[in-house]
Amino acid sequence: MIARVQPLIATRALRGPFDYRVAPGQKVRVGSLVRVKFSSRRLSGVVVALSQRSELAPERLAELEAVVEPGIGADLVALAEWMADEYCSTPARALALMVAPGAVSGRGERTAVFARLTPAGELELAGGVPSAPGRRPLSAGQRELLAQLARRGPLAAASLRGDSLRRLARRGLVALERGPVPRRPAVHAVGSALGPPPRLTAEQAAALERIERALADGDRAVHLLHGVTGSGKTEVYLGAVGATLAAGRTAIVLVPEIALTPQTLGRFRARFGDVVAVLHSGLSAGERHDEWMRLRRGEARVCIGPRSAVLAPLERIGLIVIDEEHESSYKHEGDPRYDARTVARERARAHGALLLLGSATPRPESALGARRLRLRHRVDGRPLPAVRLLDMRERPSPLHPETAQALADLRRRGGKAIVLVNRRGWSNFLSCRSCGHVWLCPNCDVALVLHRQGAAIACHHCGHAQDVPARCERCSSVTVARHGAGTERIEHELRAVLGGDGFPVLRLDADATTLSARAAVLARFAAAPRGVLVGTQMVAKGHDFPGVSLGVVLDADQTLRFPDFRAEERTFALICQLAGRTGRGSDGGQVLVQTLAPEARSIVHAARHDADGFIAEELLRRRELGYPPYTSLIRVVCAAADEEAARAAAAEIRALLGPLDAAVLGPAPLFRLRGRARWQLVLKARTRRPAIAAVARAVGLVAPAAARAGGAVSVDVDPQ
Repeated sequence: MIARVQPLIATRALRGPFDYRVAPGQKVRVGSLVRVKFSSRRLSGVVVALSQRSELAPERLAELEAVVEPGIGADLVALAEWMADEYCSTPARALALMVAPGAVSGRGERTAVFARLTPAGELELAGGVPSAPGRRPLSAGQRELLAQLARRGPLAAASLRGDSLRRLARRGLVALERGPVPRRPAVHAVGSALGPPPRLTAEQAAALERIERALADGDRAVHLLHGVTGSGKTEVYLGAVGATLAAGRTAIVLVPEIALTPQTLGRFRARFGDVVAVLHSGLSAGERHDEWMRLRRGEARVCIGPRSAVLAPLERIGLIVIDEEHESSYKHEGDPRYDARTVARERARAHGALLLLGSATPRPESALGARRLRLRHRVDGRPLPAVRLLDMRERPSPLHPETAQALADLRRRGGKAIVLVNRRGWSNFLSCRSCGHVWLCPNCDVALVLHRQGAAIACHHCGHAQDVPARCERCSSVTVARHGAGTERIEHELRAVLGGDGFPVLRLDADATTLSARAAVLARFAAAPRGVLVGTQMVAKGHDFPGVSLGVVLDADQTLRFPDFRAEERTFALICQLAGRTGRGSDGGQVLVQTLAPEARSIVHAARHDADGFIAEELLRRRELGYPPYTSLIRVVCAAADEEAARAAAAEIRALLGPLDAAVLGPAPLFRLRGRARWQLVLKARTRRPAIAAVARAVGLVAPAAARAGGAVSVDVDPQ
């Protein structure tokens, strides 16, 4: 038997698979994780095929050195090969995302010695075994230990009295065996008690009935659950997962952020119990490994997590749910730069599963291509909050007078507010009033952001930080000006006028670096009877705080100023999503949107809660301009320490592309990032597969030489 092995190495220059002989007695299948000798190195690899013959004579082939369990399923091997083709990557890089956490390094499963009660021990405990002549009867402590094992099952030997345990083992009453130590994530899930599902609204029931019918009939069209915020989409997901489990199949539920996982996990565990597992990068390596193993062994049949959970090792998948499907965080930034929504579509196709997307603000491409199920009303019957646009064109202060008054009224009467500022830090940049000098990052062509916390100016791209300047480094003037306002400054100003007397002003942004720190802020805000939560766009994502009666968006048109064809879509979604956090309680709510562009169509549609109108106009604009979903975008970035080297690599790739049914933009320079010059190409392709194949071929010819010279070439299909 010949095993074709894909070594798990990152380089593009080495392309497998390579043939190895299967040694007698080795149990190998497609997906097995193996150790092989490769030249002078020993590598881990995945068996991607089995054969009875090789191009080389068998005696010239090396044998597999070891088979390492657990491997992955053949379906994930096929998915990795598809991802490599779809995202111009390599099978090895895709496979590396799918193997069990810690398996390659050998630090996967943790074991310990466990004590368990034997049948003889059970009889002894029941008094059914007469004492042998000359044998001392059991002591009270030994009997208690047997009783403990009978009550609780196998226990770690290290936690029990060693002398008693050894004596019981010698008498055959206890068996000592080595086994895995389970490491379950310490997730602070919302809700824990198992209970019956609540009564569905008529809209929820109708949507769930259509989903259940599709599951039963094998209708595998993509379904989009388009429901306003607060309309109970999660309850529909729960019903769909329940129907899937009842049919003997498994399910994956994706959420856009790790911070939203505990909330979703709590609701699903309350309904389905321990068959729900969680996978995300915030877990320890051991916790990820053990949750992965529970899914692989079939002990858990529902996987919840952010984008990487789409690769969960489940068999017989019947349903994949993508909540908040509009979020750009579903795009992976490493190589392969996969989009979890596209991967989910392919995985659903391979398993014959139903793909269910959900959002209050769906992407135009999803609305165009999916079967839409509508939830037009909130489950409690309350209306969506009124949205008021505040013109900031003549306002130098970061807060409009109406915003300041609304916050003061809220403090006086009690209640909660969420204030969205889509910039972190204190000020956006510093400049010298005398000579105009702007403090820039020495590694990136971007301005440094002032952070009062830590007293530094920092780059949000590479992490460079330096002390806040007291004078200009160019002209020595002390007239250093601060421009713009971030979350730190807004938090400070609101605390000055609102804080104290049991009215907390809290901040949530990426400067709260750990998951536990973010969870603590959210928990404190949820528990407080009143207060303000200030934060970046993460405060608008999926949180359910019934007491929030005021939402505020500062500088709402900031995202419109990005050079991005999705800028209008993102602005619309951001305002609507924050509005969705507001007015869920008995007091109702309102949303104030501060903007320099009150006539912008995305802002006007958002103020009306008019998703249908916005999507229709956006699709028309994209058709006219040739943007997705009417074309596919492919972005190629060449980076090098030397500007000319980056430009030359991009130009060479452009020349190698040949004639295509695509518009090719560039090569064009990008801003310097982490000390490296960058040049890019962007393809707008009418036919997707030929364009991807042409890019992969050209990059495959240029990238190895660029890497040897210290450069890099990256490909991003469907860039965000």
